[in-house]
Amino acid sequence: MSDAGYFSTQPFSTQIRTATERQHAEAENSSFISDMLGGGLGIDSYRRYTGQLWFIYRALESRWDTLSADPIAGPFIRTELARTAALESDLAHLVGPDWRTELTALPATAAYAARIEKCAREWPAGYIAHHYTRYLGDLSGGQVIRGTAEKLWDLPRRGDGVRFYVFDDIGNPAAFKREYRGLLDRLAVDELERRRVLDEGQRAFALNTAVFAELAAEFPARRPS
Repeated sequence: MSDAGYFSTQPFSTQIRTATERQHAEAENSSFISDMLGGGLGIDSYRRYTGQLWFIYRALESRWDTLSADPIAGPFIRTELARTAALESDLAHLVGPDWRTELTALPATAAYAARIEKCAREWPAGYIAHHYTRYLGDLSGGQVIRGTAEKLWDLPRRGDGVRFYVFDDIGNPAAFKREYRGLLDRLAVDELERRRVLDEGQRAFALNTAVFAELAAEFPARRPS
């Protein structure tokens, strides 16, 4: 049986999880994230990482007014997911009130944000691939980052510095994720378009991994002598 035939028998939420499994594992096991959460890097690495997230989420959320009316992307635009304001609170706490003047995007971050913006403007179904890879990750593995950051750098529990990871408006994350996967399963596009979305999901993880690689180059881990 061809891949297309195999995938077409599965719910789309399963298809996209399966199609991005390898890229997801590569991003999750990046040396930067491992070193940062393992205590091998200082809080400067976390500040820099949080700053890169601001560029990414500004791109994700800047066209929500338009996308909310789109028949394909509209059901995925949920205000309780919005992260930009939380990132700005975190950066004000981590960097200071003038955080915007100190913020610069890494080349990989700029490329990632540009791809998201292009999809948001021109290809709503492709935008969903980026939406999925970011927000479902925040609701899952992002919680590990929050708890570790609080302990490593004595940040207020669920407060400034880690607000990005706190979804106060989502009472039951497990139920929310089930509902989200249901939206993916009902995605109103044909089989060829679904295949393109799967490819974009892989691309999204690859773009994320590229950001981690540039952060790793900027923040080499302290190795025992």
